[in-house]
Amino acid sequence: MEDSPRPLDTLNASRNKNVMVDLKNSYRYVGKLKAFDIHINIVLENADEHHNGEVKRKLGTVFIRGDTITTISPA
Repeated sequence: MEDSPRPLDTLNASRNKNVMVDLKNSYRYVGKLKAFDIHINIVLENADEHHNGEVKRKLGTVFIRGDTITTISPA
């Protein structure tokens, strides 16, 4: 059986790369992944807040609580 990457390993490979983070409230944050923990709480740098397909705010550094996240994907 082939070893598949574990979720935290995949997230670790995305460190210092741009990611899109979708939340339960339909907001999306796009920024550089700087840090995360085992609860998938994450820190993004140079983050933009998107809602309904448009940029709402440029936020800089943000902390996003893991239990609000639905998906994380490459930007």
